[in-house]
Amino acid sequence: MIKIVKSAGATRTERQLAELCEQSFLKLWSYPNPVKDDGKELCDLIAVFENDVFIFFDRESSTFDGFEKDHATIWRRWKRNVIDAQIRTVRGAERYVRSGRDIFLDVSRNTLFPIPIDRSKITVHNIVVAHGAMEACKRASRENVYGSLAICYGSQINGMPSFPFMIDLDKSLLVHVFDTHNLSIILNELDTIFDFTSYLTAKGRAISRCDCLTYCGEEDLLANYFVNFDTESNRHFIGANENEKYNFIAIGEGEWKNFVTSDVYRRKKEADKISYLWDSIIQKTAANALAGKLLGTSNPFLGQSAIHEMAKEPRFSRRALAEHMIAAIKSFPISDAPFMRYLSFMPSFFEDVGYVFLQVKAENMTDRPSDYRAKRQALLEIACGAAKNKFGHLNKVVGIAIEPPKISRTVSEDFILLNCADWPPHLRKHYEDANKGFNFFATSQLEMRLKHVSEFPAPQ
Repeated sequence: MIKIVKSAGATRTERQLAELCEQSFLKLWSYPNPVKDDGKELCDLIAVFENDVFIFFDRESSTFDGFEKDHATIWRRWKRNVIDAQIRTVRGAERYVRSGRDIFLDVSRNTLFPIPIDRSKITVHNIVVAHGAMEACKRASRENVYGSLAICYGSQINGMPSFPFMIDLDKSLLVHVFDTHNLSIILNELDTIFDFTSYLTAKGRAISRCDCLTYCGEEDLLANYFVNFDTESNRHFIGANENEKYNFIAIGEGEWKNFVTSDVYRRKKEADKISYLWDSIIQKTAANALAGKLLGTSNPFLGQSAIHEMAKEPRFSRRALAEHMIAAIKSFPISDAPFMRYLSFMPSFFEDVGYVFLQVKAENMTDRPSDYRAKRQALLEIACGAAKNKFGHLNKVVGIAIEPPKISRTVSEDFILLNCADWPPHLRKHYEDANKGFNFFATSQLEMRLKHVSEFPAPQ
């Protein structure tokens, strides 16, 4: 694999955007300042994961600096430069992406964008990040809590008047507008690909279901999304679910302020802390892939890798997975035996995916690390095959193997992705035979535990 050097962002706000997206989309799937085949910049940041493409344009204007009055005139100038022009530009970027023309990571056009984009299947999410109006917005209205821009989709249909610090957007050509205050809120609260995509999808459904959706700040819309959950579809929604019909949805000022100070929110943030162990594992491997140091036969840029599957998990699922891993690490038995193994199985948020977590102690191989890694990888593959034989509904098994952190000073990781949707009899028998003597998932000591995980934990 070749080394891939990413831009860090050309301006202060672009660098902030790059850092936030690297946390949310993780290192491998977000790239600042991509370039078109004519050498011109495509957008400020593009993130691609499977069939979802996120196009970001980040713009800052000091038009309001020094102006205490005449907000209406200055507002029109600021909006024209920062919002209207960027909406036209982001749509042009979408057309370019859908055209199938080459995208590069550098102005010299030496490094192609590493992730393939199937233009026949993609969903494009267009996002404009607007800076420079927050303080003027606060001065214009005492009721504005944070200085966020108000947004209205469909005001033209309802004949609503336009006024300063409200953005009127076309329902039929969905563009998301974030601002200085709520950009970090959105990307910090929805800091997995699954969670961010689910929010944008729910927002799109709400816009398409009613004549007009209006809200005082993107963070207020996010609060409304978090507090509305449909148990039948197992997903959040905005304003009203599909069984309720409204012509107009309005989200008031201060919903986020109320939500973020609630016990429900506090419990979620406390419970989520452990989940970032999962992110750190992905980020470490992604950094090796970008540096061209990743060993093995998998290609995470093409989507055929263990960390690709791991990156699909939503935040609350990562919490449960990390808790299970830490419990398994603590449970590794202490013994003088030169070879020991400890195996755990962890279900995914996705019903057809499972995780095998293997810890291996092999004292007699410390002087031959390459032999140790090869044998550990072979053992991990057998464990993954045994998991498929035990849990037949699985189409993919992700294997993770490490030295036991409880007793080892250094820890290395091995990953395996076993695609097992097609599982003919000869493969089943192969792994049954390979598992003889190891008895993965077949011993009398096998323990199974059921655990219910809620995105918003109830009080204990």
